[in-house]
Amino acid sequence: MKIDRYGNTREFIIKKLQSGLPETLYYHSIQHVMDVLEAAEMLGKKEHITEHEMELLKVAVLFHDSGFIINAHEHEKIGCDIAKENLPDLGYSEEEIEVICGMIMVTKYPPVPKNFLEEIICDADLDYLGRDDFFEIGKSLYKELLASGSVSSEKEWNELQENFLRSHHYFTQTAKELRDKKKQEHLERVRELLKIEDSPRR
Repeated sequence: MKIDRYGNTREFIIKKLQSGLPETLYYHSIQHVMDVLEAAEMLGKKEHITEHEMELLKVAVLFHDSGFIINAHEHEKIGCDIAKENLPDLGYSEEEIEVICGMIMVTKYPPVPKNFLEEIICDADLDYLGRDDFFEIGKSLYKELLASGSVSSEKEWNELQENFLRSHHYFTQTAKELRDKKKQEHLERVRELLKIEDSPRR
């Protein structure tokens, strides 16, 4: 009987995330992981990666924010340590774990991908920037940053968003074609909001 190592890995890490992620992670939640997983699968299929590459990509997505269980600071490295500790028992080789860790580490901003799979996970992690649910998802990130004291006002949040959208770029052809136009629209909208906030009150 063939062991479903991906299925076992998914079950293992989802349970770990459900029991371990702090409640104040309104954005970096299980929902975010599932969202990135869906985006990664879509991008992987459209970019014609192999089944084996797809499996490693999906495992990296499942672990990419697991470090938040322990600490938000350097969570990518912690997530990589969690992967290294558990993936051998789940059937992954040292070489495969190295590829997976490369993908986890590259989600640290600003990303510097060294290969195609790393480009795909970077695009999947920020897929929402060019989607219709950008502002809805943004609210959960704003709430999380408020809770951690990283931002203190909506104006500061919009300045952060403006800077982030302006400096961000997608790597894969698929993400550029599907998300760039809408992302630019979001940037213009955020700039409008900042103008309104800066206009003198009558």
